[in-house]
Amino acid sequence: MNRALRRVSVFCLALVLALLAWTTWIQGATASTYQKDPHNPRVTIAKYARPLGNILVGAQPVTGSAATSGNLKYKRTYTDGPLYAPVTGFSSQVYGSTQLESLYADVLDGTDSRLKNPAGALTRERPKGGDVATTIDPKVQKAGYEALGGKTGAAVALDPATGRILGMVSTPSYDPGKFAGSGTADQKAWQALEQDEAKPNVNRALRQPLPPGSTFKLVVAAAALENGLYTSVDQPTASPDPYTLPGTRTVLRNESASAPCENATIRTALQYSCNTVFGKMAADLGQKKVAAQAEKFGFNDGKVDTPVRAAKSVYPSGMDQAQTALSGIGQFDDQATPLQMAMVVSALANGGELKTPQLVDKITDGDGNTIEEKAPKTYGTAVSGRTAEQLRSAMQTVVEKGTGSNAKIGGLTVGGKTGTAQHGVDNAGTPYAWFVSYAQDDAGHQVAVAVVVEDGHAARNEVSGNGLAAPIARAMMAAALK
Repeated sequence: MNRALRRVSVFCLALVLALLAWTTWIQGATASTYQKDPHNPRVTIAKYARPLGNILVGAQPVTGSAATSGNLKYKRTYTDGPLYAPVTGFSSQVYGSTQLESLYADVLDGTDSRLKNPAGALTRERPKGGDVATTIDPKVQKAGYEALGGKTGAAVALDPATGRILGMVSTPSYDPGKFAGSGTADQKAWQALEQDEAKPNVNRALRQPLPPGSTFKLVVAAAALENGLYTSVDQPTASPDPYTLPGTRTVLRNESASAPCENATIRTALQYSCNTVFGKMAADLGQKKVAAQAEKFGFNDGKVDTPVRAAKSVYPSGMDQAQTALSGIGQFDDQATPLQMAMVVSALANGGELKTPQLVDKITDGDGNTIEEKAPKTYGTAVSGRTAEQLRSAMQTVVEKGTGSNAKIGGLTVGGKTGTAQHGVDNAGTPYAWFVSYAQDDAGHQVAVAVVVEDGHAARNEVSGNGLAAPIARAMMAAALK
């Protein structure tokens, strides 16, 4: 063989060896990456080749699968889709998946390694999809959804003892079944959803932080008691009315000029929602102490997973004293999700111990055998038992004698706090109406609820936490305990 031919032969052999090495690498080391790549059409074909496992509410499936005539043999279906969309998310043949449908996709489609198929080693057939059982109580979910009605808003109900999410409602909602397939109608439904200015696809319960308004006064009151600024909710505070913000000429006033807010106790200040008391209290404490207390409740934590991740609720930093005072009444740059405010009340109801919110109860295989069970987890101790007890008592006064009267439920002990948060430039927008509360029955069972109504279609002067949000909280508490 001459030299030129030998060089060509060696070069060709090297190319063959490189090709063999590359294909071996793809089939071995990177195979799983390609198998999970959502842009790989084989992944989608395999996923929808069989019925998916289901998401359960109250042991009943709220999802299903329907046969199609296309290459993707099955598509996702939903029972009461708009009611449970904030819980399930969606699974679409074209547009992917979100929330529980996404986080537990491997369980639902049968690719989770914990799912066993005895004949799989021979047939290479994928195991039957497993199920995801949620913590949602269908009565609580339905009560919140119906009470919100045509309003824009959200509500979350927690079991304080376990952190189980009993209800998670967001309105307006959407029907994930309308774009679960790949047809023309599905594409039009998706485009309509994306273009809807009301943003029904946003989970307002978890993903939309808003100024919490006067409901944040519970956090400031907790900080005052925990740091010894005041020793009791019945001790008079040093609070002028009106109150001039430190270093400014801006005067902070109360909603009602006749409210007994001057030097009021924390109990009275919560009962009448005195801005002057909590504005000065926050300034006296200083932002570091208020922030430390807020963070014990979950603020400034960007990793609150239910397992669906909640948006971070923010207590701001870098404020001067005047800004700190405004933050004490839930304004300035304070931001909170309904989940976050439900966590605040849940900790107070549970004696100061905050449980991590959880949406999933257990995971089962296709035959109903449990492969994973979720135990309650402690997020941390938010306040002492004594502080929690005092603030529960003061919240009861708010409902029995104060601004939260619409939350009363016969036969239950109920405590709450209203909030009306400004928004828009120079407060030009319709205020947000908040209500946070807890209820307890004679047997000691509890529920904690947070509700925000962004747009209740009410006149500006008629927007209030008691008028718009408290009835929604009452409906959910009654559904949980009555």
